[in-house]
Amino acid sequence: METDYESVAVAPDVLARLRRRDDAGRVPRPFTDDEGGAPLRCCLRHSRAGERLVLVSYAPLRGWAARTGAEPGPYDEVGPVFVHAEPCDGQVSGPGYPAALHGARRVLRAYDAGGRILGGTLVELPRERAGEVDGLLAEVFADPAVALVHVRAVEFGCFMVEIRRRTA
Repeated sequence: METDYESVAVAPDVLARLRRRDDAGRVPRPFTDDEGGAPLRCCLRHSRAGERLVLVSYAPLRGWAARTGAEPGPYDEVGPVFVHAEPCDGQVSGPGYPAALHGARRVLRAYDAGGRILGGTLVELPRERAGEVDGLLAEVFADPAVALVHVRAVEFGCFMVEIRRRTA
């Protein structure tokens, strides 16, 4: 499905900073993921057993706000995300919704250009129907006030991925 938006993994420069000191001011502690399955925000896939990871606190609106001049105020949330402990070659940004990170319950949280929440769309679809999220995102982006969407896990509230309008 051709889309007017793209999924965006956490940028390499941000990841380098987070691996040294996260957005809560803590020094991350690497660990070996013995089981695999952690949702990685650096490469938009699940971890494999044996990979080295860090769980860091990340404020996803901060970088976007700094680049755009937005003032998200109290919406500048900080939460946990998994990333590889070392730089990986899987940096992924691309068209559409990253189905590899889909879980049964997600929320599509829309923000305006000022960084304020416009609303949310609850998504309750099994993994095998993850492709249907692109249609829901198209509906969200039909509102011209929507500047970006953050996909979050409902149960834990974790930030999963940023979805942005494509630029020409």
